[in-house]
Amino acid sequence: MSTIGEMLGPAFIEVAPEDTLGEVAEKMRAQNVGAAVVRDYGKLIGIVTERDMLRAMAARVHTSEARVRQWMTEDPITAPPDMTTDEAAEIMLSKGFRHLPVVDGSTVLGILSLRRAVGGRRRPRGTEADDDRD
Repeated sequence: MSTIGEMLGPAFIEVAPEDTLGEVAEKMRAQNVGAAVVRDYGKLIGIVTERDMLRAMAARVHTSEARVRQWMTEDPITAPPDMTTDEAAEIMLSKGFRHLPVVDGSTVLGILSLRRAVGGRRRPRGTEADDDRD
């Protein structure tokens, strides 16, 4: 069974609470990711996701003025790198979110997406399990 530490992508985005939503959206788009961790003085204080951005847009905020601090999800649930992908997926599904910061102590190692957690459990095409389908 895979651990989430093995599933993390090579890059993730860290932003500051005073950054604007527009700045963060540009960074997220450039790296093709759906979430960024929010750190203040080196401490993880939140996560800002596509859903948070959508809430802000629905409220008709100006992305050049709205700050991450106003729209982020504070004190997100986190996971250690040795947690299994099944456990991580269950947390995300039961709590209704799609991005889970992975931390080792106070060090942020990355963000695991639900898509990556569930995708990591799939068997490659052409395996025995694939051939058993009718």
